Amino acid sequence: MLDPFAVKDCALIAVATGERAHNLRELRDRLETTRPGCIYYHFWGGLLRPSFDDPEYQNDFAVWAYHGLHDRFLAERLALVDPTDFHDLEDLRRELIEIIEERLDENELVPWAAANQQFHFTRSQIVVFDTRTRISKPEELKEQIPQLTVGSVFYHFVDARRRTLSRNDDFSEWLKGFGNSHSELLAQIAAMDPYFKSLTELRSQLGAIFKEYTGK
Repeated sequence: MLDPFAVKDCALIAVATGERAHNLRELRDRLETTRPGCIYYHFWGGLLRPSFDDPEYQNDFAVWAYHGLHDRFLAERLALVDPTDFHDLEDLRRELIEIIEERLDENELVPWAAANQQFHFTRSQIVVFDTRTRISKPEELKEQIPQLTVGSVFYHFVDARRRTLSRNDDFSEWLKGFGNSHSELLAQIAAMDPYFKSLTELRSQLGAIFKEYTGK
């Protein structure tokens, strides 16, 4: 018998590394050696932390390129990078370095940030809580998903992609345990891109998918 789905909640703790970049070349150099957790935080951390960052730029590297280096062209290139397109954080690291190196080749002068606008590398540490909520049947997800905290949405739909061997979300992994009976539902969930939406938007979209599916 399949185990019930255990609903977890989480918080993403920011941990300073002491690494910083004053200019674009230094950003490239730090990216070559920084921990993978830093790249994860600067792409995904904004979903959980209270932020007044420019919503036009989804990741911290793009935000800094625009506000710190005043390079809108580079910011737009970096903003188009979707981390879900890459197999792992090392592939994502290589893509970032390639974009930055291309920009360095295009400029004769290396752009610098003001002293108070350096890029500070931060790594993430996730703290997980058990909500003690258990779901036994897929139909129950229709009622439970709208009640999930944004931390639960992040843990089960975003962070799961680096925890599971198939790089899938926890809902889909659990549903696969019921065989092929929910293939249509799994296809709809797989079509969701978690990166360019807020966690509340993801929760609403998931809730709508489960409501429509179970109502058939």
